[in-house]
Amino acid sequence: MRIEILNTGTELLLGTTVNTHAAWFGREFFKLGLRISRQVTVPDGDAIRQALEEAVGRNEVVIVTGGLGPTSDDLTREITAEVMGVELIEDEAALRSLEEYFAKRGRPMADANRKQAQHPVGADVLPNPNGTAPGVYVPPRLNGRANCAVFLLPGPPRELYPMVEVEVLPRLRALAGVDGENDALELKFTGIGESDLHDGVDAALHAIPGIEVGYCAHVGEVDLRLIGAPAAKEAGRKLVLERFGGFLVSDDGSSMEETVVRLLTEKGLKLATAESCSGGLIANRVTDVPGSSTVFTHGFVTYANEAKVALLGVREESLAAAGAVSETVAREMAEGALRVSGADLAVAVTGVAGPGGGTEEKPVGTAWLALAAKGGETDVWKVFHPRNRHDFKVSVSQAALDAVRKRAACFGEAMGNR
Repeated sequence: MRIEILNTGTELLLGTTVNTHAAWFGREFFKLGLRISRQVTVPDGDAIRQALEEAVGRNEVVIVTGGLGPTSDDLTREITAEVMGVELIEDEAALRSLEEYFAKRGRPMADANRKQAQHPVGADVLPNPNGTAPGVYVPPRLNGRANCAVFLLPGPPRELYPMVEVEVLPRLRALAGVDGENDALELKFTGIGESDLHDGVDAALHAIPGIEVGYCAHVGEVDLRLIGAPAAKEAGRKLVLERFGGFLVSDDGSSMEETVVRLLTEKGLKLATAESCSGGLIANRVTDVPGSSTVFTHGFVTYANEAKVALLGVREESLAAAGAVSETVAREMAEGALRVSGADLAVAVTGVAGPGGGTEEKPVGTAWLALAAKGGETDVWKVFHPRNRHDFKVSVSQAALDAVRKRAACFGEAMGNR
């Protein structure tokens, strides 16, 4: 089934609003075994007409987001009716729903809101319990011009996503004749480059019948996507892990932080963090994971030297002799966090995020990391990530979490080995 997404809104092209729909639609439709053939973004106004006319001529389903509000630049309903060659009518049930929406909030409904109760003749009105803009479903061949179904959906994610799940996906299942779920095998790696992973496995993977392979590089991570029959995916997974299993974060799509929280939970371990250059990013990533409260105890953000001394017990002599970005201070930060928190593991980072502050001895991108463990040795190591400030912090946090992952996996076995 050919499906096209038409995102409308001048704000999306000006950059004042970030379009997050592309990734979300892709994930949700793939679960049904459906692929999006194209996504187009156009400004408000007449550009919608041209884009919609072209889209209904080459697709079986077109999904339009945005332009269903009450203002003069919200023209999606009107343009759709023109393109499909049908009239707009006011839906009494939709109008009552709008009136009730405002009444519950103790606000009068402006006359401009009445246009939101309009829809093309023969179309279905899709209820919107999360906002004032009902959706619209125009079934195939409503106008006899094109065998294309058109969905008109509100732009805000808080309104669009629930409407897709309740109203759109069931209709897509019926249109496509699909039943059941589809999935891809997603393996996440760290510590290896995209090109190295590709060169090491790509030819062998493509020798497996019926498999589709995709790569995606992120800061500090490479994702490998395998699509195909279960046997093909399993053969691909086995092949890749035989060659690069040492770099694997997860083979079920779990993020680094999700993997860390899962391992800590399974082992019954507690984690604390002591951060300088990462500014709390490690703690933030961990606590973004549901259930992290059972394993995360303390997050120390000791950006200033005074905080390192007061909260973690870093010695002033160490700071004076070696500097904040040093093996000695990283060690003392980790061991201090372990001691103060009472956790089983504590990871510490200190570095030069840039763009200024670097020296010949410690250039921008330098960071020292340390991992202290209850009853075990403290590991300390240096990394170098000469990136922009944001990517540097992500890279350092990734390295720190990977160290926690490895130590948690072998906790109680080889305590001195990272």
